[in-house]
This record gives sequence, structure tokens and C-alpha cells, in this order.
Amino acid sequence: MAKKEKEITVKAKAEKIEEKHLVKLQNIVNSINALQFNVGKMEVQKYNAMRELAKAQSEIGEMQNLLLKEYGSYDVNVTDGTINWPKDPSENGVEKPDEDEK
Repeated sequence: MAKKEKEITVKAKAEKIEEKHLVKLQNIVNSINALQFNVGKMEVQKYNAMRELAKAQSEIGEMQNLLLKEYGSYDVNVTDGTINWPKDPSENGVEKPDEDEK
């Protein structure tokens, strides 16, 4: 049993597409280009934000080292500066220094 092939009718060989098709095609291509540009822009912003985040994380690590060296703990309330000494020194191995040791 032979398959029947569908016949497709096409217009005579054209040199250009119709204006309405051209406009629609141009709009789609322009939309894709704009979206790709915006994605690229966002990737640059993301990259810069990630670098800033890494820098801030490095700075907090340096600050924690300084606080640990100066005060014996880096567990600090960032609102008022109170050192959050553990009630049980075995929790983190750091005991609150006596007043005369400061």
C-alpha cells in the first residue's frame, strides 16, 4: 500500500517576503535581541554583586578575627555592641574574662 503524499501549494518564487511578515519578523528579532542584551546586563550586575559579597564576607572574617583577638569572642550584638558570652563556657570553649584580665 503506497502512501499518498500531500501536495503543498506555494506562491510563485518570490524575491521578498510580504511587508506584514517582514514587520512581524523584525519585531520578533528585535525582541530577542533586547532580551539577550538585558540578560547580559543582568549577568554583569550579578557578577559585580557576587564580587562585592565576597569582599564583604572577607571583611567580616577579618573583623571577627580582630574581635576574637581583642575581646576573646566575636559573638556580638550588632545593634548595641554587647558581647554575647555563653552561659556555659564549654559551648564554644571561650570563657568571659575577669574584669582585671581585660
